[in-house]
Amino acid sequence: MKHYFNPMSRAITTDWMLNELDAPHEQITIDFASNENNTAEFRKINPMGKLPALVDGDAVVTEVSAICAYLADKFPEKNLAPDVGSVERAAYYRYLFFACNTIEPAFALAACGLEHPDPVSAGWGDMPRVLATIEDMTPETDWALGEQFTAADVVFGGLLDFSITFKWLEPSPKVAAYVARIRQRPAYRATHSAFDNA
Repeated sequence: MKHYFNPMSRAITTDWMLNELDAPHEQITIDFASNENNTAEFRKINPMGKLPALVDGDAVVTEVSAICAYLADKFPEKNLAPDVGSVERAAYYRYLFFACNTIEPAFALAACGLEHPDPVSAGWGDMPRVLATIEDMTPETDWALGEQFTAADVVFGGLLDFSITFKWLEPSPKVAAYVARIRQRPAYRATHSAFDNA
């Protein structure tokens, strides 16, 4: 597998996922300063010119949630995803997609001082709803799905961690405690040394 990466990108999360799995891969650093993400070669991999990207033989996967889900299923022996068809799998999908489809666009707009003019038509609604749902979905103890750490924690917890680090989110005590648990994981610490505030 080839993992296209820059430590100042969302690929920090997929790097963490690869480390949680101890998955053999080639790390290919894309230099933003040299505009390597916009070369014709890289645009064949991801026409968006964005990171992360994962190439596994003929399979090309982009987007943090998609890469983490793909990797969890590729290495089932690592138990980073619940069984297909289980109740836990339904919750797992919700965490994966809520993070990138709802939290990130809402926070990105807010960070620019913007609000969607019609929250009813926006998939993420409005900030009060996003914050209330984050609070509801954040576990009191352990991990998103209970005692077993999964890719849901990498994606959901990783985005909360990012949002706190870059001042997008003022965490409640419950969210802060969950992110503190995330930051103690060895694979997190190995991949986030520049950002680790623990």
